[in-house]
Amino acid sequence: MPLDQSFIGREYPPTAPYEVGREKIREFAAAIKDDSPLYRDADAAKAAGYPDVIAPPTFAVILSMAAHDAIVEDPQLGLDYSRVVHGQQEFTHHRSIRAGDRLVTVVHVDNIKTRAGNDFLTVRAEIGSVDGEPVCTAKSMLVARGTTEEGEGA
Repeated sequence: MPLDQSFIGREYPPTAPYEVGREKIREFAAAIKDDSPLYRDADAAKAAGYPDVIAPPTFAVILSMAAHDAIVEDPQLGLDYSRVVHGQQEFTHHRSIRAGDRLVTVVHVDNIKTRAGNDFLTVRAEIGSVDGEPVCTAKSMLVARGTTEEGEGA
């Protein structure tokens, strides 16, 4: 069954605040094998003009994927997550994510398209400080495979 097109434009409530910690940044940098001192050494980050260590740009995926749970778990949408693959990801940073940030994420359904028996769900996660400062916009495309009859909506 195809996803409900009426969800296009839907906005979900903000997530609970996520406090960015130095150790989480270090762990993430190690996981992606990026040894930049900006992600590990507060003095190096301060020398580069930051108030503390900063996160690698893709760190925002932690916040955006957690916010996607609101969409994925919405029973009215009818998304079968066992059929979902991650099709695309992009980040637009308004400033670096840094240790000590308290961030909230608001997720939006920007588009739903059906092609060749699959649904393409485009979601946007607006990540900002608890004070309302924009930090990052993360756009993702989730592909729900085999959701419609072959040829339907193609």
